[in-house]
Order: sequence, then C-alpha cells, then structure tokens
Amino acid sequence: MDLNKVMLIGNLTRDPELRYTPAGQAVVSFGLATNRRWTNSQTGEQQEQAEFHNIVAWGKLAETCNQILAKGRKTYIEGRLQTRSWEGQDAVKKYKTEVVADNVIVLDRKPSDSGETPPADVETPQEPSPDIPAKEDKGKAKKEKGSKKEEKKDAEEINVDDIPF
Repeated sequence: MDLNKVMLIGNLTRDPELRYTPAGQAVVSFGLATNRRWTNSQTGEQQEQAEFHNIVAWGKLAETCNQILAKGRKTYIEGRLQTRSWEGQDAVKKYKTEVVADNVIVLDRKPSDSGETPPADVETPQEPSPDIPAKEDKGKAKKEKGSKKEEKKDAEEINVDDIPF
C-alpha cells in the first residue's frame, strides 16, 4: 500500500495566478510558506526556518482559490506531491516539486482593503426562487422588494470565511 498525502498550514507568499489549459481546464498556482521554530539545545536561542512550497489546484477548486485567496492569508492545504520535469532553453533538464491541492481552507478572516461595504443597492445575483412570482405583476413586485431586502439582510449574516472549502 502506498500513500502520497501532504497537509500544510502556512501563509500565501504571492497572489494566486489563474490560467486555463488549451482544453479550457482552470489551473491556479501560488506559493505557501511554512515556518518551523525550535530552541537550539547548545545556545538556548530560538531558531526559525521557513520552507516554501509551490501549490497547484485544478478545475472548480482553482477558480475558487483565485477568488478567495490573497498574499499573506493563513491557509490549510491538503493534497499530494507531484514532481514535473522539462528541458529548459539551455538544454538542461529541470525539476519542480509541487503540492497538487485537493482541499483548501482559509483559516483567517479576509483583510478589508478599505473597510467599506458595497453600496446597498448592489445585489449579488441569485438563482430565481420557485416561490417568487414573475415580475409581470408590478403590484406584487413592490411587496416582494421588501422581502428581498430581508433576504439580502439574512444573506449578509453568512460569513464566507465560515464556509469549509
């Protein structure tokens, strides 16, 4: 039986870079730094060493990572190790070991750039609800507008950082 499993907790060293393969498959890559701390037994001094990891995610996970991750975010990565090789322009064979992510969880709160909230009239697009009648009846539409504001208020109480993906 073989096992190729990696679990890392660290901070992103750069913003994710999203690309698409010629077949249309999304792929994102970013860096993650992990730190190790210990006390030197001879001197008693605290020591620290950083390790840098290349992370790759594919498909829907890649698109989600591109949307929610940013440099400096504390993140949990679970996946497997993969080593790629290619021949460089100087005809030297090069190798790169990466963690192919299967699961990504953001561990910190999203930093706010300006601290401002979007204008109240901006609504996030949602799937139409089967119990909301068509907009043809304008009298009902005004009544529903109030209920949509309540739905929007409920939706704002959900914190994206609490969603485990």
